Amino acid sequence: MSDKTYKIAVIPGDGTGPEVTDEGLKVLKAAAEKYSFGIETETFDWGGERYLATGNVLPDDASETLKKFDAVYLGAIGHPDVKPGILEKGILLKLRFDLDQYINLRPVKLYPGVETPLAGKTPEDIDYVVVRENTGGIYTGIGGITMKGTKDEVAVQSMVYNRAQVERCLRYAFECAGKRHTKENPWRGMSQKDIDAGKYSQLTLCGKTNVLTYVFDLWERTFLELAKEYPNVKTDYCHVDATCMWMVKNPEWFDVIVTCNIFGDIITDLGAITQGGMGIAAGGNINPNGVSMFEPIGGSAPKYTGMGVINPLAAISSAAMMLDFLGETEAAKAIDASVAFVTGNKLKSMAAGKMGYSTSEVGDLAVEQL
Repeated sequence: MSDKTYKIAVIPGDGTGPEVTDEGLKVLKAAAEKYSFGIETETFDWGGERYLATGNVLPDDASETLKKFDAVYLGAIGHPDVKPGILEKGILLKLRFDLDQYINLRPVKLYPGVETPLAGKTPEDIDYVVVRENTGGIYTGIGGITMKGTKDEVAVQSMVYNRAQVERCLRYAFECAGKRHTKENPWRGMSQKDIDAGKYSQLTLCGKTNVLTYVFDLWERTFLELAKEYPNVKTDYCHVDATCMWMVKNPEWFDVIVTCNIFGDIITDLGAITQGGMGIAAGGNINPNGVSMFEPIGGSAPKYTGMGVINPLAAISSAAMMLDFLGETEAAKAIDASVAFVTGNKLKSMAAGKMGYSTSEVGDLAVEQL
């Protein structure tokens, strides 16, 4: 517990974003009251409606404004009347780059009562974390097009990483793995031999060393060098295609996965569907020494806007992630336990309109369980 007050910038965004954000804030404020800390929020109207009305995606000082807050809480970005890419690049990617949110953190966790498409798998089998490098690689847009529109058109987009980018991502992943498990509570996948050797967690590098021989030579060498500083973490390597296979066949093999930007983008969506879908998946864009942004993974779901049927649990879980980042670990764990109770004992389905409760009623259930 603490008596600190946290300043949270709220970007409800588009579609059902404001609805799920409202429920997340409801649970966040209840947790603040229970665990004796304060929450001050300021809401920003950045999203599709603002863009359609003004022609501007973000104010010029948006990033500097957000640096005055302890964290950013985002609903969803995406408007049916705005061409795809404008809002995503203009808001999400711009804020990630400007605020140097170089880690995308994605827990892949199957909650009780949630259906997974993986036959026979239980919550004990699907409980790992993906650490995705978030500001480098192929998404930086290095490249171009020549002779556009002709039969000889050439398009190039390059995956570029420097040592500093790779090392800071890998170091974060090692730290993350080291904190997940202890001698008293080692990762379930550790053998007794590993435990006797003092290793309690596992970090898997997901790459493509056999084809992307330059970029992943850098990643792998740095990975192995850093491993010497973290003797309690067992290291493993898996090609990205094999990673996808094992995430489906044997998700229990993973504890923490670390990977580059584009591979992380792909495998985290695969992870989300194995944990029950986008309605239960939460994530964070992390700057360990700055302002981080937390959001549900699902989109704005415009067809459900205003109907009160969308599932808010991913937004509620992202609020828990935000509290954990801010150091309110006890409150974060309480929210996570509340979500687990609601999925295991209350909801009929994770799907919009099929939960057995309205959006706001699910938020109320989460508050009650705190």
